[in-house]
Amino acid sequence: MEDESGDGCLTFLVRHAWLSMRTAVAGALAEHGLSVAQYGTLLFLDGQPGCTVAEVARKVGTARQSANEMLAGLERAGLIERRAHPHDRRSQQVFITPAGRDRIAAATPAVSEAETQLEIDFTDADRATVRRWLTSMTESAAESPEEFSTH
Repeated sequence: MEDESGDGCLTFLVRHAWLSMRTAVAGALAEHGLSVAQYGTLLFLDGQPGCTVAEVARKVGTARQSANEMLAGLERAGLIERRAHPHDRRSQQVFITPAGRDRIAAATPAVSEAETQLEIDFTDADRATVRRWLTSMTESAAESPEEFSTH
């Protein structure tokens, strides 16, 4: 069912935009041996060292088991390391390594270029509005996760 503007359901428009963006960024990241989820994880860990596997899973929007598998690959590549959690024997903390920082530093210009190409027809005002809206939605979801669950 389309809305009055003819744009369709906002949820599906955002999903299709994400899938298009993910495809473009994935191509740029392939040259650096990273997936979109791996790149996002490295960025997250660079800013939040010592997170648990569960926190990584939540941040990248995946199941804990999938996050564990992804982290295992990053660990084999020497991009992250896991350490025993000092207060919870059942958990591990995850840290980015210097090699991981080097990898995101090398990949970030390619990601920025892919994003620039996706925004090529946007004005500065368009970019600011979209970023403000996406940031607001992300912050709202983080503040009230129960409201956004899929029960």
